[in-house]
Amino acid sequence: MLTPVVKRLMIANVVVFFLTLLVGRGFMFDWFAFQPTEIFFRPWGVFTYMFLHAGWWHLFFNMLVLFFFGPPLESRWGDNEFLRFYFCCGLGGVALSYIFLPVNLVGASAAMYGLMLAFAMNWPDVPIYIWGIFPVKAKYLVSFIVVVAALSAFGGTNDGVAHFAHLGGLAAGFIYLRADWRLNRYLGWLKKKTSKSHHLVIVRGDKSAGYSAADAPGQRHGEDPVLLDRVDEVLDKISAEGMSSLTPEELRLLDRVSKHHRTN
Repeated sequence: MLTPVVKRLMIANVVVFFLTLLVGRGFMFDWFAFQPTEIFFRPWGVFTYMFLHAGWWHLFFNMLVLFFFGPPLESRWGDNEFLRFYFCCGLGGVALSYIFLPVNLVGASAAMYGLMLAFAMNWPDVPIYIWGIFPVKAKYLVSFIVVVAALSAFGGTNDGVAHFAHLGGLAAGFIYLRADWRLNRYLGWLKKKTSKSHHLVIVRGDKSAGYSAADAPGQRHGEDPVLLDRVDEVLDKISAEGMSSLTPEELRLLDRVSKHHRTN
């Protein structure tokens, strides 16, 4: 079943492809492809190139990858995180291509390579059926794809394919998933905040001092102990398995708690 962001991306790519046929490839590629020589004059090309395709087969294979690998990832991460990852891989393709072989780029292939890598890192033993017949575990298939992309890029293959962009999408996806930038955002700051609610408070003096249960750190800001225990469980899960293991509900929980603490 198609997820919302995957569906919108597929529609956008198809619409832009037919618009290219209608308006003309020359105009669309000139204004919206990534062109190293025009990067300062048409900087939007680093994003818009991902929606242009050189032909039917180029579009078909990229949309096929998006159709199969996109929905499981979006369902696990949520739509915003999925979209960030998608564009991060696309930008990684531009960056590596610009560094090693600055050529004009069109196509969503860099993002697609990143999605395949992410799928294999999340579900390494899930079988992928080649031509619908031969099952290959995701981790082996993607490992093969990585080797082919690297050999093609650094082997000087002159076949008109942007191999460095493919490799850049893989590299950006790997760094994104391993860096767990969200982990740094939550673990240090959020756990420090929530841990205050678990401290035992020893009050010296008698009841006449005016101390009440409402003055305890865990109650002063209205924190729910059950909610805080749930947050701790999620943070422990992040430490053990990484941010990519979180469900959309767990991500929303962290966002909700972090927003609450920012307003207190």
